[in-house]
Amino acid sequence: MVINKVVFGMVVALLIGTSGCSRQQSDWEKTRATNTTDSYELFLKKYPSGEFTAQAQARVKELYEERDWQKARDADTPDAYQAFIKQYPEGKWTEEARIRVENFTLAQAPSGSGAAAPAGAEATGAPGSPATGEATTEKPQAPPAAVTPPAASRPATPAVAAKPTAASSKAAGSYGIQLGAFKSSAGAAHERWARLEKENPKLLAGLNPKVSPKKSASGTLYRLQAVGLTEKHARAICNSLKAKSQACVIVPPAHRH
Repeated sequence: MVINKVVFGMVVALLIGTSGCSRQQSDWEKTRATNTTDSYELFLKKYPSGEFTAQAQARVKELYEERDWQKARDADTPDAYQAFIKQYPEGKWTEEARIRVENFTLAQAPSGSGAAAPAGAEATGAPGSPATGEATTEKPQAPPAAVTPPAASRPATPAVAAKPTAASSKAAGSYGIQLGAFKSSAGAAHERWARLEKENPKLLAGLNPKVSPKKSASGTLYRLQAVGLTEKHARAICNSLKAKSQACVIVPPAHRH
């Protein structure tokens, strides 16, 4: 008789446990179907330490990040992206946010450096603006050619013509692309390149990646870049990657460093 009671108790306990699991499973499926922060939070309140608690917590974080990322994209300002990076330093969209901040920097830099470019090109011979450098080089050589006509047999014309040719060939492969900006380490940048190269073997064939560190007040940012491209090639690569929701920023010659 005692044995029968024990067996009966075990069966009842098993049935209760099975019923509880079945109810939690059913609630979890309903929560996943709804797929909102409210539904997951209600599930967590009902099952704070259940079988699906960890999954629900992870999904809530993802949904909040997606919501805040959408807000940052709608605002589309450096401050909005910086705020997102601060809130989600290791999030799914953090690297994209960093690249967009850099994109604003690259886009704004020419207007600030346009007036100073001629002086900088003359003083340092910087290759950043070849067209400006050529103009300032040709002007000093033009007067001697006009003053001494007999020297036309050893003209300055070939030298002047040679410079645009060299500059043009240099400019032809002086663009770059930026494929990521990482705060953790240079290793993270190399890992991103390996993944992108595996996913886009033909598109990235022949490119030589480099990791360019950039120090800022918040620390060092490791930028993944590929250089030595023509402007047309750089734009073609970025357009293809963006179509696949991959971040890509064109780096003009003046901003490579």
